[in-house]
Amino acid sequence: MDLAALIRQKKQIRAIGFDDAPFKRHQQEKVSIAGVICTNTRFEGMVWGKIEADGNDATKTICQLLVGKKFLPQLHLILLDGIGFGGFNLVDLPQLAQRLELPCVAMMRKPPNLTKMKLAMSRLPNYEERLLILEQAGKIYAYPPFFFQVYGEQPRVIAQALIQLTDHGKVPEALRLAHLVGAAVINGQSSSQA
Repeated sequence: MDLAALIRQKKQIRAIGFDDAPFKRHQQEKVSIAGVICTNTRFEGMVWGKIEADGNDATKTICQLLVGKKFLPQLHLILLDGIGFGGFNLVDLPQLAQRLELPCVAMMRKPPNLTKMKLAMSRLPNYEERLLILEQAGKIYAYPPFFFQVYGEQPRVIAQALIQLTDHGKVPEALRLAHLVGAAVINGQSSSQA
């Protein structure tokens, strides 16, 4: 059943939220990413993976964590804490949505400063490739308190789903928990910012 139908019929939505764990800039070690599955706002499970800092394997890694595994057939929506993981390891939003056959949403607390992002990315290898991924992520939609980019669904449907997936505040529970778990595993305790 598609997302719009679930919302219309007041059914539960199962989403996975991905966030990267804390890491040090210019580190050689891989950066951990947590994926937390929630049905509405109830924790259901999680996946854990690793990506290269400022690399180009975030999209592939997220797909490997889900394709052929138990959670993917149960999911209705993929949530990302932005499109940049481990610095500028950018998730290709259209490719992720097509590979997983699910709507994919990159959430942000506020619209980013794209000029500063492009300047920072210009210092890294494969700048043109990164720039293309950034541009293909599409328009940033504002449905206060939510700001997001989406591929695979209408923005108004996503805004309705985000309300259902958020317990309180501006962050859907799956993303909030992914942030807290990642921080706790790396630092020994969760941080207050989610």
